[in-house]
Amino acid sequence: MFDIFGTLSTGSQMITVFFLLLLLRVPVAFSLGLSAIYAMWHMGFGLDLAGDLIATGITKFSLLAIPFFILAGTLMGRLGIADRMIRFFRVLVGGLPGGMGIVGTVVCLFWGAVSGSGPASVAAIGPMIIKGMEEDGYRKAYAAGLVCTGAALSIVIPPSIGLVIYGVIAETSISKLFMAAILPGLMMGGLMIVTLPWGRVKNAGTAGSSGLPSEPSVMSMGDNPYPQLGYAGRLWASFKDSFWGLLTPVVILGGIYAGVFTPTEAALVATIYALLVGAVIYKTLSIKKLYEAVSDAAASSAVVMLVVAYASLFGWVVTVDDLVGTYSSMLLGMSNNEWVVLLVIMLILLIIGMFMDAVTVMFISLPVFLPIVHQLGWDPVWFGVLVMINLSIGLITPPVGINLYVAANVTGLSIEKIARGTFICVGACLVGLALVAFFPQISMLLVSQ
Repeated sequence: MFDIFGTLSTGSQMITVFFLLLLLRVPVAFSLGLSAIYAMWHMGFGLDLAGDLIATGITKFSLLAIPFFILAGTLMGRLGIADRMIRFFRVLVGGLPGGMGIVGTVVCLFWGAVSGSGPASVAAIGPMIIKGMEEDGYRKAYAAGLVCTGAALSIVIPPSIGLVIYGVIAETSISKLFMAAILPGLMMGGLMIVTLPWGRVKNAGTAGSSGLPSEPSVMSMGDNPYPQLGYAGRLWASFKDSFWGLLTPVVILGGIYAGVFTPTEAALVATIYALLVGAVIYKTLSIKKLYEAVSDAAASSAVVMLVVAYASLFGWVVTVDDLVGTYSSMLLGMSNNEWVVLLVIMLILLIIGMFMDAVTVMFISLPVFLPIVHQLGWDPVWFGVLVMINLSIGLITPPVGINLYVAANVTGLSIEKIARGTFICVGACLVGLALVAFFPQISMLLVSQ
């Protein structure tokens, strides 16, 4: 075994060490760093170079968007902005066939556009949505699976932290990536709604022709704040109450597409906007809540940025040892058909995504795949959306589907039950992935306008 290891190139040895460390349950960031330092030592480079590479890897203006988008989403959860938006969507679509299932899907997509973080979305909105879906006749495991999947799409729906990182690695316009992800994200939400009939408890409620609970208790989650109002009155009252929260994606995305500010600046604008809404409009901001939000955001940001820092070492070794040329040539040599090459790349991303978080997967795989993208003449913006959809599936697939673990903590269900609940949702995501792959115009339509 050691003889075989010795015949590998330094870069291949690094990748082997990386996976061995993962098997030993060493945290991903440190697995990246230790394997990269081993390779650098094997090449004869000192630790002083490692320090320079880490500093270079994280001192990029675009990466500032990550902590600020995370902070903006955390603030909106802590300051009650999320609760008001959920209440509005409950009133808006809660009475339709499918009731709380539709509400859950819409809220997950909308909240993903605000927070940009899948696990944070599950933690923030999961308890309310899952409870409401249960009351409306859905199986608890399916409800948890729907929330996990909808929250996973937060790395697809702009403004997406995943798209920011992809744009940095691929040196591609983040604004174009955001624009390209809008229609695929909405389509994925539609596919999620199609799965709702499979989530209902048998003979639950008074199912209509759709097979869905037809009379959901719209205001079942918490007290009804509008007891004397009809539907139109409740809708208007909840809209007024949630207006400033609903305006958040409009401010962020509208400012980016209008050229008022860059995606990185938009993250800071979103944070300031959340603070102003909490302090001036809803008057829910307090020193304690601000401290809790900043603490949570700092912890989440540190995890991501630590991976980014050590991934810069990993990527440097990949470049120096020419693993990009070696592995990309192997992939291109498998077939002359570009669809076969794309299928192989998507399968690799799906499999790796089951074991690693999206940020790590991008840093170790994109340096290999992007030269292939350019060589075959694919649009890197379209490819970026495909990568995000692919990696969103990794957030809900064992053994390292982080959304599943957060949902298990929220619901008290086992990982296995929630994973079974996501089965039909994963199928819907795979259909969406295939549609975007075979019909690039789905993602490129808005970009070309």
